[in-house]
Formats: sequence, C-alpha cells, structure tokens
Amino acid sequence: MPDAFFSLAGKVALVTGAGQGIGAAIARRLAAAGAKVGVFDLNDSAANAVANEIAGVALPGDVTREFDMAVALAHLAANAGPVDILVNNAGIIGKVGPIADISRDDLEQALAINLVGPFLLSRAALPAMLVRKYGRIINVASIAGKEGNPNLIPYSVSKAALIALTKSLAKEVAGRGDITVNSISPAVIHTPMMDALPAATRDYMVSRVPLGRPGTSEEVAALVHYLASGEASFTTGQCYDISGGRATY
Repeated sequence: MPDAFFSLAGKVALVTGAGQGIGAAIARRLAAAGAKVGVFDLNDSAANAVANEIAGVALPGDVTREFDMAVALAHLAANAGPVDILVNNAGIIGKVGPIADISRDDLEQALAINLVGPFLLSRAALPAMLVRKYGRIINVASIAGKEGNPNLIPYSVSKAALIALTKSLAKEVAGRGDITVNSISPAVIHTPMMDALPAATRDYMVSRVPLGRPGTSEEVAALVHYLASGEASFTTGQCYDISGGRATY
C-alpha cells in the first residue's frame, strides 16, 4: 500500500465489533495503513487476538454500556492517543421473522446495539475531535436501512436510524474543523453473522445483488479506509453503498 495515498500514519482509530468479520477486516486495513487501532469487542479473547495480530490495543467492552466506552477511550488515549477515527461497526441482526413474532424487547435490543451504541460512542469521542479540529466517524449501516428487508424489521429500522444519525451529526459538526461523519450500507457480506441467518433469508438477500454474490469483509474495509483518510475531507453526511449493484439510489 503506497505511503503517499490514504496513509493513516500517526492516527488513532477505534473500531467496535472488531473481534471478527467486517470489524476485524477494518481493524487490519487501518493498521496496515499506519493507524494505531483500538479493537473494541464484547468478546475479550477475540479482541485480544486481533489486537495482538495488528499490534493494536485490545478494548473489551459492551457498546450499550457508557462505562465501558469511557474506560475504552481512556485506555486507548493512555496507550496510543485520543481517537482520530471512530468506526461504529458493532451490530446484531436481531430477531428474524414476521412482525407478529417480533416483541418490543426484540426491537429495543436491536436499537440499543445498532443505534444507541454508535450515538453514545460518537458523543463520547467527539469532544476531543472538536478540540483538535480533526476527526473521522464512520457508521456501518446496511442496505436494509435504505430499502428494508422482509422479516428483518428490528435490523432494518435500526440501520435506517443510524443513517439518519450520520446525516444529522455531519451537519452539526460541519465547518468546525476537518471533521467528517459518513456511513456505509453493505448488502449481504460473507461473515459469521450472515452465516447465522436462515438459508431462505440469505438466499433472498443474495438474489437481490446484481453481481450475484456476497461481498467480502475486505471489500468493505477498503471503502472504510478511504472515508477514514485525510483525502476524504470534502466527503461528509453521506451513505455509501457497497452492495454489488443492489442499491438504486
């Protein structure tokens, strides 16, 4: 990877849900570009494994707990510096099924992890970015948040709200330094989380992709890398599709 392009040398990144799948691929990509990466994950052993692999900082924690976030930010600052790049990637599919089978608890669980977590962590990391007048926040949403997927109401609703959070926060901080807020909307990506879906749901999702295949975590990480870089200074408030052609707007 050429040093002259999209270098993250000297930058500090925090990636949530970085113990596996898309989050781990993002952590590896940012580290390869020169960033010091905090690997935040609910699974302690997974966080440590990825952090050891990339010479990063393991940050075990729960994105629904503000205390865990405060500890993670303080630990990362002490070991690497304040966060320049925040990637809110942690998420769950949630309950799969028709609305009649979805409880209020099912909906609130998806919202807590997929929306409230990114809200809380962005709010916690942003003050230091504003002081330094530099920052990159990238939220991993989903094509389901733009188009909706049948039998995935909690997931679709939470990701739609995450896209709205992205656009609102981007406008709020615009002009207050080189701080950008963007989101990405993957379609079906081959990850352990997707493997856990019912086969009929996976088949439906893949059938909607014109390229005819799931994406890879590494392909998603490449898009995040651009948005995390200094070159993306005029790109904010956007939702970038990485959907194999599925998205139509």
